[in-house]
Amino acid sequence: MELKQVGEKTYYIENNTNIGIYLVDDKHVFLIDTGNDKEAGKKILKIVTEQGWEVVGIISTHSNADHVGGNKVIQERTNCKIYSSGIEKCITEYPLLEPSFLYGAYPFETIKNKLLMAKPSTVTDIDNNLPAGLEYITLKGHFFDMIGVKTSDDVIFLADSLFSEETITKYHVFFIYDVAEYLNTLNMLKDLSAKVFVASHCNATNDISNLIKLNEEKVHEIADYIYSICKNPSTFEDILKSVFDNYNLVMNATQYVLLSSTVKSYLSYLNDLGKITYEFIDNKMYWKQIGE
Repeated sequence: MELKQVGEKTYYIENNTNIGIYLVDDKHVFLIDTGNDKEAGKKILKIVTEQGWEVVGIISTHSNADHVGGNKVIQERTNCKIYSSGIEKCITEYPLLEPSFLYGAYPFETIKNKLLMAKPSTVTDIDNNLPAGLEYITLKGHFFDMIGVKTSDDVIFLADSLFSEETITKYHVFFIYDVAEYLNTLNMLKDLSAKVFVASHCNATNDISNLIKLNEEKVHEIADYIYSICKNPSTFEDILKSVFDNYNLVMNATQYVLLSSTVKSYLSYLNDLGKITYEFIDNKMYWKQIGE
């Protein structure tokens, strides 16, 4: 973890999940996300303490475990408040909801891991509760009620609204809850200006136009590919296998639930567009192109 300054009051800790830090005064800071587990939380506290700062608040951009994993240990050690919104607040307080949602039922033990289920923390609704110098923006699509954060230094933390070129090139398929909303957010980002943008899994930059284009093109590519599979009526499991095979992905329990959920979201998106429909044959559900 490396501390980097991007504004007079704004810093971030470069990590697998970037951690935002905002100085509300000379001594007290707000964090933006807390990494993926207890150890990440401890490292964040060590860095903050070495600077002579104290954590008085955490903004959780969304409830994915790699963003709220350090919440519990930091809240226990500092008695700080944690702020989040909507469904994200619920999942952060009751993290069993995340693997349950992804799997669509009570989760088996393998997927109740730190990648999919953080430790619970107590959360306050974010509305009208942020200090001067911080505001949040809506970034729906990747997850239910994800937000970004803008600081008084004209720095915007973008959470998981954009994925890096490295991630897209290596994995191709990244988790999306609502494909239409994800594309709407990308369109909104095209008109957003800031001195510095910090997405959670990207390098800080002053220009996100190429990243927006890469993310948008990949989403449309995957939607088109799934649509092409449905030229012949196909079950969900057959579609999922085709996606894994096409992008040379390796299935395990965690990838199965994450990409199962994502592929189902693409099917919902295509169905809502009127491009595909479904039918039941011999007690199996088949997806197919409209008119086929």
